[in-house]
Amino acid sequence: MSKRDAVFPAGRQALYEMHHYSAAIRSGDLLFVSGQVGSREDGSPEPDFEKQVQLAFDNLSAVLKAAGCTFDDVVDVTTFHTDPAAQVETVSAVRLKAVGEPPYPNWTAVGVTWLSGFDFEIKAIARIPQPA
Repeated sequence: MSKRDAVFPAGRQALYEMHHYSAAIRSGDLLFVSGQVGSREDGSPEPDFEKQVQLAFDNLSAVLKAAGCTFDDVVDVTTFHTDPAAQVETVSAVRLKAVGEPPYPNWTAVGVTWLSGFDFEIKAIARIPQPA
């Protein structure tokens, strides 16, 4: 088995080292991105929910960029919500700004009871563009 090809965005390395995981793993032409949360610079949750969601999308974007990808390359998304019914409109508004025009990626939303102090998390799978 070959060694994992880890991808990390600039910054936030302490968060990954502290919790012993990679921001993403490149496997062939696929990128598997770990769940991204809306953490502030010190790693704590952003208390304003809309800002927390925006930060999670910004963090996902940074990981994608580190691998040479954008949201256009995302094929599958899973989001985790602590209160899905109350959060869906806010998440949808931020999501549509980030994802852009159709066709949209696959999307699965899951209600959970705990996200280590956060209220939203997003993970994705992207196809890495091949050089022309």
